[in-house]
Amino acid sequence: MLNQRFPYAKEIFETVIENAYVWIVIVDANGKIIYMNDNYCRFCEVTREAVIGRHVTEVIENTRMHIVVQSGEEEIADLQYIKGNYMIANRIPIFADNKVVGAFGTVMFRDTKEWHEMNSHVRHHLSSIQSFLEKQEITGAKYTLNDIQSNSRVMTELKDKVKIIAATDSSVLIRGESGTGKELFAHSIHLLSHRSEKPFIKVNCGAIPEQLLESELFGYEDGAFTGAKKGGKKGKFQQADGGTIFLDEIGDMSLQMQVKLLRVLQEKEVEPVGSTKSFSLDVRVITATNRPLEALMEKNEFRNDLYYRISVIPLFIPPLRERMEDLEILVRYFLKKVSTRTGKRISMIQEGVMETLHHYHWQGNIRELENIIEAAIHLAKTDVITLDAIPDYIKKPAVFHYQQASLKEMVNEAEKNILIATINKYDGDKRKAAKALGISKSSMYEKVQKYELG
Repeated sequence: MLNQRFPYAKEIFETVIENAYVWIVIVDANGKIIYMNDNYCRFCEVTREAVIGRHVTEVIENTRMHIVVQSGEEEIADLQYIKGNYMIANRIPIFADNKVVGAFGTVMFRDTKEWHEMNSHVRHHLSSIQSFLEKQEITGAKYTLNDIQSNSRVMTELKDKVKIIAATDSSVLIRGESGTGKELFAHSIHLLSHRSEKPFIKVNCGAIPEQLLESELFGYEDGAFTGAKKGGKKGKFQQADGGTIFLDEIGDMSLQMQVKLLRVLQEKEVEPVGSTKSFSLDVRVITATNRPLEALMEKNEFRNDLYYRISVIPLFIPPLRERMEDLEILVRYFLKKVSTRTGKRISMIQEGVMETLHHYHWQGNIRELENIIEAAIHLAKTDVITLDAIPDYIKKPAVFHYQQASLKEMVNEAEKNILIATINKYDGDKRKAAKALGISKSSMYEKVQKYELG
């Protein structure tokens, strides 16, 4: 009857099923295979002709299709271990005349990594919905990739990388100069991960006094020290259990604290100050720094083993002066943001202002740009931002003119620009940059410190 109404129905259905993204298997009431699409057959290294009529347990590892036929109950998004990978499978009984006559099974994601990546992709799109953001603010994270304004290729590639790594639980080390937006990336990674509904705990390791950092991170028991809160207190790691902890300015942590942190990361458990009991942890660790950790390691000021523990996935955020194609979109973004917050309407910005901003060096990066725009909005006499509203130091030439600089100054400026360009070319890998320039690693780190390149 169907073929009479739709003469190519068989060909249409076969084409759709064979080219479906999912893998498909159908069994009869006895658990014997009556259909299996080519994608699934190829994965199982069998031919369709060879599997038709065979019991499903003889073909598919750890299958439960025959059990679903017996129980008549569907199993949705169940983990199934096949050929060394966990896959996400659905199994649905087929009813006819009020009885189970077979079952239909699909594998939607070929492994759990594929599922997590798809989950991160969906979360990225959800992040633009206000209700989703309001929900996430409860966890402590509020910035997403949508808050990172950019047009440059390097930032697009960086965002794409974040979408991929968010699906993992690997430690991430975010490198970049002060003011480049390292914290925004940490927030984004958390909100794109499967931990997004769990806590996101931030700790600035450089802002907490050394004597307080241990109890702040790991907590303490009642009476652990003079002035301890009655009943004790959970540390940041315990507060982040199930979620993510973001350790900013990790390069400022003392060697003594580095040893204690390393133990927590290795053992995945924490022992509060004054306690004899350890508590297990399930925490993803994201760290950030603007300091040259490699140079600190050479001086024995940062532990090698801790470095390799926290930098499983390194991210380098380039400074604004190396991606000036992002300047205009950032200016427009901050104009709208600050104008909305202050209630002062700004309709436009003079072309001369944008030209001046393009010639400035932006040592303070995105944070400095936002401050400049905020100041300009307050100082603007009309609804147009003019050069009069821009601080004087911004208007000064950002480069040396030959007649105004000594030979040493010009050489230093040229060397600095070459270092910046080479380090950026190798995505922040200073060892590769040093090799390309024909200098030693120690020379590279000395120059990085000399020019404060982070």
